[in-house]
Amino acid sequence: MLRRSPPRFVVRTTIATLAMVATVLTAVFVGVALNVRDRVRAAVTDKLEASQRTLSELEQRRARELSVQVATLAESPTLKTAVASHMIEMRSKDSKYQAVVLNAIDRELNVIASRTSLDVLAATDVSGTVLAVAGRRNADWPRQSRVLAQHAEHGGSGSAYVSMPTGVFQFASAPLSIQGTPVGTLQLGKALDERYARELSTLSGAATLISAGNSVVATTLPAQVASGFTPQTLSTLSTSSIVTVKGLEYATRLLYQDGDTRVYALDSIGESTRAPMQSALRAMLIFAICSFALAAVASFWLARTISRPIDTLSKSLSEMTSSRDFDNPLPATGISLEVDTLTATFNTMMRSVSTAEAERRGTYVGAIKALAMALDARDPYTAGHSERVSNISELIGRQMNLPEDQIEVLRLGALLHDIGKIGISDAVLRKPGPLTPEEYTTIREHPTMGARILRSVPFLAPHIPIVELHHERPDGEGYPHRLRGSETPVLARIVHVADAFDAITSARAYRRARGSSQALRELWRYAGTQFDTEVVQALTATMPQIEGTTFGDLEKSAASMNSSKSARLTLVGPTAPRKLAGGRLVNNES
Repeated sequence: MLRRSPPRFVVRTTIATLAMVATVLTAVFVGVALNVRDRVRAAVTDKLEASQRTLSELEQRRARELSVQVATLAESPTLKTAVASHMIEMRSKDSKYQAVVLNAIDRELNVIASRTSLDVLAATDVSGTVLAVAGRRNADWPRQSRVLAQHAEHGGSGSAYVSMPTGVFQFASAPLSIQGTPVGTLQLGKALDERYARELSTLSGAATLISAGNSVVATTLPAQVASGFTPQTLSTLSTSSIVTVKGLEYATRLLYQDGDTRVYALDSIGESTRAPMQSALRAMLIFAICSFALAAVASFWLARTISRPIDTLSKSLSEMTSSRDFDNPLPATGISLEVDTLTATFNTMMRSVSTAEAERRGTYVGAIKALAMALDARDPYTAGHSERVSNISELIGRQMNLPEDQIEVLRLGALLHDIGKIGISDAVLRKPGPLTPEEYTTIREHPTMGARILRSVPFLAPHIPIVELHHERPDGEGYPHRLRGSETPVLARIVHVADAFDAITSARAYRRARGSSQALRELWRYAGTQFDTEVVQALTATMPQIEGTTFGDLEKSAASMNSSKSARLTLVGPTAPRKLAGGRLVNNES
């Protein structure tokens, strides 16, 4: 009977199904959105073109009405008489009667303006100088100015636009004459302001913008949009049917212009598109829900097929990660061919990684031991010192219940603790006689020199604090940084004690080796000042493992030694005294 193969991995089918539905829906949505946008844009453009024709005709009619109105008002006999009297009084140069005549002109203009809704009504003399002004915006039409002279090209009557310091006006004028003799001019102005812009917007159903030169005079657009009409944007309005302002698209049409004064109708394409787009989105949402529901039903049973083997594999991986047991391979699920293949590949990869890790660690440890042996080989009296310090440090660390990863850093860091002495000459390092102060200073540089050597090797970075700080002391009298107490890392404090213990119990060219009891006595004597008390306690507890001394004997020695802890060490190193040139005592660096 043939064995049935596990089912194929089908997640690609599920993903492809959902991706296809999403792609189709996206394409449909984009097509609908573009179609709606094009239709709305065309509708907005047609609307503005219709508004342009309507408002252009309306404005032409208003201009004609304005010209007829000013011509009618110019037939006022009282006004003509008052202006003619002013001309006569100007010749007589009688300022008293000139003021009376000007008041008469002003009263007559106010009477005429009160019967109309004009913004400005002004009377000028034959030179075009304004004599009197009336109307709602009379303050904007300065007396003694010559507005007519600025627009003489319009002849005796007609309608145009004039830019004043306070705004833009639709301007019309008519001559004032008596029996065919001109005595002055009647000027009429209608302000192109916000009220005028609102009137045009009501008629056109679109926003209105009035500009003069490179600035906006009046508009019904929102303030944040209106602020986006820079001189550069205004210069393109008359030539572009679509303009983008503040990220919003507007269809635009020039309604009419005179000189640098222009009136535009604008309609937001986004605002016009919102309603039809919302309607289309609602229909698309219903369609999308139905499509995804069908796709979900079709792919649900496929998803169930792959969920069990993937969950099994995930659980096995989690258990392996939490236990860090990478030596035992993951079992095959027997459910999915793809998952079983992945499991087998993972097991093969983990075996390769474990092998490479073991080789790397072996090479790593071998390199460190080689460095330590190369250092110890320089002096027959220090042979094996680094490895002994490493072993003692490891025992102390385990006694202090340090984590295993810290134990590993401690063990290898202790092997390298004196690596900086490679840079110290044999003449100083192996000198049997007294050291000069300069030579002693040179020896004290080996922690810093060792740290500098290790910094060039990235994988030795965790051991740098041990190498650099293993001669620091709790009382701050150590070197190179004179750290105090817990400022020195615990691993460096452990190596400091182990280093001192091995130095005291090892023979040197200038002294014999001392027993472990004497070494402990020295360490306890200066515990808390030169050596960390907790580390010395841990060393004492590990002595049965270091040699055959009973723990009870060590405790007695520790008690007697602890009674003399208040004495302060006058030496700067952990070992037996050694004389400098001149007779002063210093320590022997281990």
